[in-house]
Amino acid sequence: MAEKKLNQNNKKSLDSNTLKIILLAAFIFSLLGGGISGLLFGTWASTNDNVADWVRSNIFIQPTTSATKESASQESVSSQTLTVEEESNTIEVVSKVSPSVVSIIITRDLSEIADSTGPNTFPFGDLFEFNLPYNYQQPQGEQEVGAGTGFIISSDGLILTNKHVVDTQNAKFTVVLSTGEQYEATVVDSDPFNDIAMIKIEAEDLPVAVFGDSDSLVLGQSVIAIGNTLGEYSNTVTKGIISGLSRTVTAGDSSGQSETLEDIIQTDAAINFGNSGGPLINMAGQVIGVNTAISVEGQLVGFAIPINQVKKAVDSVKSEGKIIRPYLGVRYLLLNEEIAKRNNMEIDYGALIVRGSREDELAIVPGSPADKAGLEENDIILEVNGQRIDTDHSLARQLQKYSPGDTVTLLIMHDGEQKTIQATLEEAAN
Repeated sequence: MAEKKLNQNNKKSLDSNTLKIILLAAFIFSLLGGGISGLLFGTWASTNDNVADWVRSNIFIQPTTSATKESASQESVSSQTLTVEEESNTIEVVSKVSPSVVSIIITRDLSEIADSTGPNTFPFGDLFEFNLPYNYQQPQGEQEVGAGTGFIISSDGLILTNKHVVDTQNAKFTVVLSTGEQYEATVVDSDPFNDIAMIKIEAEDLPVAVFGDSDSLVLGQSVIAIGNTLGEYSNTVTKGIISGLSRTVTAGDSSGQSETLEDIIQTDAAINFGNSGGPLINMAGQVIGVNTAISVEGQLVGFAIPINQVKKAVDSVKSEGKIIRPYLGVRYLLLNEEIAKRNNMEIDYGALIVRGSREDELAIVPGSPADKAGLEENDIILEVNGQRIDTDHSLARQLQKYSPGDTVTLLIMHDGEQKTIQATLEEAAN
């Protein structure tokens, strides 16, 4: 009996183990079958756009494949379209303006310079130990001494450039057109209050640059500069943005001369040596500035004279053959905080009317508009037609906004009291 019970117990244990094995095998086969089925189904579904779209739309609530592809396609096309449009616009603008941009080559007979120094360049000895070679010879003959840029403003050969490009004495100026044609140029006139000048070549039917409106410029606006970079690479094109407006800078040249420029444009379009006098243009192909200076302390910090400051001078040259300038007839010192503090003055801005260092440098020119208006030495001109006179708005610059014959209202400080007077500007003598 005991043996029979044992056999029954063993049988039950065997049946129980067999059942466990069968269940475990079934579970494993189920997992494998489900995984393989899921893999096959997933592969099939992923390659079937209709099934994939149904799953995304109904289970994951996401855009369908076709919608995603269409959106990506639209974004790609839109991006490409914008890029192509921008590049096409730039190319169109450059091709429109480049024919009117010229290179200006300055040459001089260096033998004249050598002759003017005499046979002994160092009559008091070589004080600074400039040890020249024993076979050194002074340069002789006509050689290039400078280069710049300009742009044509009338079809008969009137060209606008910078004053500092053409102020070399006893020099010859040669204009090279974009076609490679060369012409000898003569200086028509230059503006002592602005870094602009106009030169003339004898030619006809030339392409003319179109002026824009520099008063409408905004920060971040795209601009293009074209110029004779380094005096070697004519009609070089650079592109940037308007980085600043109404800047005041003091620009100097290699001769040590300097000039304060007010209300000018700052741009990061690369401007290099030789670009002076070239146009700064907007994306409509209009000239909105005359490239004039760069900062040697920073990178891509260039400056251009707003074209609206130039238009009056251009109009006067076209109509009268010269730059017509308004004239008040005072000699003045521009006040600032330092000058006011040093002289215990209550006013730290304005134009103080003063004498010059020589006897003939009077504070008020006799018979001038200032004399007729009753201005006196030591008066301070505080405002011109409501514009405060300070380091950013000099008296000379403000007067250049007007024309001979215009009457301006001056707020002045006279004997410690403010009062308003009227002055009628006249034409300055050349």
